[in-house]
Amino acid sequence: MNRTDAAESRQQADGRSSFDRFVEASYQRASRAPFFFLCAGIVLVWLVSVPLWSDLKSWQVAIHTVASVISLLLIVLLENANRRDEEAAQEKLNVIAEALADLMDSRAHDDPGLEDSVRKLRESIGLETRH
Repeated sequence: MNRTDAAESRQQADGRSSFDRFVEASYQRASRAPFFFLCAGIVLVWLVSVPLWSDLKSWQVAIHTVASVISLLLIVLLENANRRDEEAAQEKLNVIAEALADLMDSRAHDDPGLEDSVRKLRESIGLETRH
């Protein structure tokens, strides 16, 4: 199975919820230039709209409210994406450590000093879930 096949297989059977897919799509869009320009456009529209407001305080409250709502939603979405990325990276490290422990275990009969290292490595696998 080549890299492309593996990626397609993972996308088809990833078991993610619709919310997780939404978070991923939002993360991908928010981290690109068009989203920045959209935000800059909102600020520009707000700036040029000053003559339409009778009260400058209301004008300022409008942008603060919009910015606060967008910021809150982005923080939640980005933190969710960050958490999932950290979990995926940790799982990869655990798999690598398990494979290394198996390899070291197979060589331990030639080098008895490896037995202690294998034991310590196996104890550390999954340590993040125990704390």
